[in-house]
Amino acid sequence: MSSPRALADIRKDLESFVGSRVKLKANKGRNRIVEREGVLESIYPNIFVVKINERKVERRVSYSYADVLTSTVELFVYGNKNEEIKIAAVNE
Repeated sequence: MSSPRALADIRKDLESFVGSRVKLKANKGRNRIVEREGVLESIYPNIFVVKINERKVERRVSYSYADVLTSTVELFVYGNKNEEIKIAAVNE
């Protein structure tokens, strides 16, 4: 079972990046991995929301902090000089 402290740390890391461009790598099961880019729109107590623009359609997808902790979702935030900063579990 994951520790609540680790989930709080992931949430705290993401709070400073609200409004920033992010890249998601989500494992959807059965060898399906989806990569998308968007903007980290908002942070809630149990989930975070990413706004994605695909083919002239604006979508919002949400993931839990546990998804990041278990590496089901890999989240990369673009820094000042377009370098990627990985938001990862505490023990990585």
